[in-house]
Amino acid sequence: MEHQSLVTIMPWSFIFTICNLLLLAWLFKKFLFKPVQDILDKRQAEIAATYDEADRANTAARELEIEYVQRLSAAKSEATDIVKTATLRATARSEEMLIEAKTEAAAIKTKAEADIESERKKAAASLKDDISGIAIEIAGKVVEKEIDPNTHKALIDDFISHVGDAS
Repeated sequence: MEHQSLVTIMPWSFIFTICNLLLLAWLFKKFLFKPVQDILDKRQAEIAATYDEADRANTAARELEIEYVQRLSAAKSEATDIVKTATLRATARSEEMLIEAKTEAAAIKTKAEADIESERKKAAASLKDDISGIAIEIAGKVVEKEIDPNTHKALIDDFISHVGDAS
């Protein structure tokens, strides 16, 4: 019996296997590794583009935040200025109203004092007229009669009672 060895090296088989291995490596490289590498490169480019877009969006958001803070600060400053202006206007208007009221009150007081003085003068003139009328009446009675102490007392009492009625 012939016995064949299980482990033998056959040169044609070895060459064929090496060629087969090289052919398979080339086919894998051409049809498998290259498309897979292209897909990985495309995905890498997409990821890089996504990161770039996220960075741009983040930068834009920061710029908008800075602009918002500046606008908010300007609005607060403007509101403060408006409140100060309104307060100053209100204070000035209040002072004007107080001055107008004081002036009007002084004018009313002056007019009232003038009216009182006028009425007092009228009352004094009226009283003088009444007193002179009574004095003339007494003088007429005195002329008609001779005055004795009782008559004199009666005339004075009559005069005083008329003065009391006139006032």
